[in-house]
Amino acid sequence: MELSTRQPTLRRELGRWDLTAIGINQVIGGAIFLMPAVVAREVGNWAPIALLAIGLASLCVALCFAEVGSRFEGTGGPYLYTRAAFGRFVAFEIGWMQWFTRVTSQASIANGVALALGFYWPLATSGAGRAGVITAITLALLWINVRGIRHSALVVNALTIGKLVPLFIFVLGGLFFLRPERLMPLPAVTVEQVSTAALLLIFTFGGYDVIGVPAGEATDPRRHIPFAFITTMLLVTAIFILAQVVTMSVLPDVAASSTPIADASASIFGAAGALMISVGSVVSMTGNNAGQVLTGSRMLFALAENHELPRWFGRIHPDYRTPHHSVIFTSLVALVLMLTGSFVFLAAVSAVARLITYLGACGAMLILRRRQFAGRVQPATFVVPGGAVVPLLAIGSSMLILVMANRQQLLSGVAALAAGAFLFLLNDRLRSRASHEPVPVTP
Repeated sequence: MELSTRQPTLRRELGRWDLTAIGINQVIGGAIFLMPAVVAREVGNWAPIALLAIGLASLCVALCFAEVGSRFEGTGGPYLYTRAAFGRFVAFEIGWMQWFTRVTSQASIANGVALALGFYWPLATSGAGRAGVITAITLALLWINVRGIRHSALVVNALTIGKLVPLFIFVLGGLFFLRPERLMPLPAVTVEQVSTAALLLIFTFGGYDVIGVPAGEATDPRRHIPFAFITTMLLVTAIFILAQVVTMSVLPDVAASSTPIADASASIFGAAGALMISVGSVVSMTGNNAGQVLTGSRMLFALAENHELPRWFGRIHPDYRTPHHSVIFTSLVALVLMLTGSFVFLAAVSAVARLITYLGACGAMLILRRRQFAGRVQPATFVVPGGAVVPLLAIGSSMLILVMANRQQLLSGVAALAAGAFLFLLNDRLRSRASHEPVPVTP
């Protein structure tokens, strides 16, 4: 079941800004265009402070990813980190949950693109029109990702710029309309409101955990991965807070708006502003999906490369040097979820999946610092200062938010983990029968 040593290898062509663009694309999707109203409904004028608090908590987690990621050069990200620290089973669950989240998110966001286009082309929201739009987008991204990592990176970079430019214009224009009095007074809020807002925001900030997944295609991953994690979190936190403040300043009742940033942009720039944000939202969601295909397929490849999935998933195209089988499989599974609407029932899994990934990577950071791992993993090129303070804060905040998850999210997460455990045991059984050798239990 081992991969042939004669097969081609992945090309190392991703630089630090390519990795940063992947991170920004995964964090800034379609949610930012609705976020100001959603958060304001829960915590009112506390919204900018809530964004800052969750941004800092997310930065703590990202710093853990940055340190542990600086020890590895292969494809897999959190899967590799947890495999080295906790062994095969925990790592498989992390890799499985990350891939699962990628395909369900891709399906959800593709339908969001169809709905956004439906404002100008109503046929895109239902029937053959909707199916045609999401199929065309999915197949186009599939083709780009099969053709080569450089093609994928160029598309992701272009779409990142395409989503950031409208947001920068909106924020810069809105600075002339700031009304600090609209940010006061700070209302009384309940524990339930705070917990709901925290859950919403931790997932709004989520997605950066995949930055290290394509490290096997980065030119200098042990140095560029930490840069990408930190830069991504600083940029998106600033953008989220500024967008919230501007929207709250421009709209007298931001919580009542169903399209807050578009409405605020229309107030600032007129109809052209609303169009700019509408186009920006489509570009933003498409860019997010481009990153989903890239990182989701690499998760399958990493599992196959480490013999946790059939070697078919680890095949590399002889000319394009991409894991084309994994790209095709990931894209087609997402397309089925899109066309059937099944992603709606699976979306709750992402809540638990993301937090489990955070806990795994932060725990791996602490474990791999121990002396007995010297020589088993490479030394970190980036070390988070403060000893265990940052990782413990990251673990504590993730555990707190996990406790806040609702019953449906928890049950869905447990079900997905159980499915992952079944796949792990099934693969071990098949490997054992094929090789007639015991399955290794060490990382």
